[in-house]
Amino acid sequence: MPEAAQADPTLTRHAIRRIAIIPCVEVVLFAAFLIIPALVPDYLTDFASRLLILSLFAISFDLVFGYAGILSFGQALFFGGAGYVVALLARDLHISSVFIVVPVSLAVGVVLAALVAGFLLLGRHPPTMIFVALGTLTASFIGQQLALSWYYLGGQNGIPSIPELTAGAFTFDSLPFFYLVFVLFVLVYAACRALVRSQFGLALVGIREQEERVGFFGYRAPVVKSVIFAAAGAVAGLAGGLYAYQQGFVWPSMIGIVLSTQIVLYCLFGGIGTLVGPILGVIVVEGFTYIFSEQYPTAWPILLGLLLLLVILLRPMGLISLVVSGRERVGDFAQRSSRRRDHQTAGDPDGIARSS
Repeated sequence: MPEAAQADPTLTRHAIRRIAIIPCVEVVLFAAFLIIPALVPDYLTDFASRLLILSLFAISFDLVFGYAGILSFGQALFFGGAGYVVALLARDLHISSVFIVVPVSLAVGVVLAALVAGFLLLGRHPPTMIFVALGTLTASFIGQQLALSWYYLGGQNGIPSIPELTAGAFTFDSLPFFYLVFVLFVLVYAACRALVRSQFGLALVGIREQEERVGFFGYRAPVVKSVIFAAAGAVAGLAGGLYAYQQGFVWPSMIGIVLSTQIVLYCLFGGIGTLVGPILGVIVVEGFTYIFSEQYPTAWPILLGLLLLLVILLRPMGLISLVVSGRERVGDFAQRSSRRRDHQTAGDPDGIARSS
């Protein structure tokens, strides 16, 4: 087999094209985040913490839309709901321990997402994309109105003065909080990557492409979609709990439809169905927002809107499509098949053993 590869330059070109770009992008991004605190002042470290948290939030939308084809405009409900719950724990019960805040944030996100999924996805007939989109949008709007009108939740003022996160006597101020968020971000990202590369992830992609045919293989599509919807809710809830402590207060817009739409733009800008694309979207959009708002205080929304429109028109698959092919977005499943075909082309018709 090595002699055949040397004799046939076509195999070498195939091998070069099969070099995975997404893991390279992931390593570069993680390494950049890791060294940021050593290179920038404290206020930019706080900004980097915000980027990581919003990236978690964007990943939650990518799980449901990029992989399962569920158009959810209600991710902010799980994000802001968890933020309000941990803020109430801090205000009323003086609980700010990371060992309670993180599990509670995950639990709130799962519970809210499961309730919405049970209503929208587990009906007698498969729901349409428009029905789910409008249903989640309505849920987010109801949550925002509840936060605005309920005095116990602070009304339009929200809940201010959330203390810093703690672990016993240790307090997570700017730098420790960044590394806490970074560790949680890496763990969640690794779990999501393993999930979408598993057999379950393949079922999700099948449901996204052709839900009726996947049912012939024994999968109950509504149940599978509800599971990933709840998992994405957990990720959004974790992001919301961390965001409450990063900002120091919560407010009704955290649950509203504006933030839900904003997270959709992050994913479309960076590239859906890749997990790493939404991270790029958050970094670029928030970075340009920071720069434009400083340089052009009155015109920056117009400039940002033109940039978003330009990218979406020229690169419909997002910024990640500049370096990642559409084939790589399919995952290892297609790569294994192509590996097997390449062995057969090289005169190894039973090269299955070497392809595994």
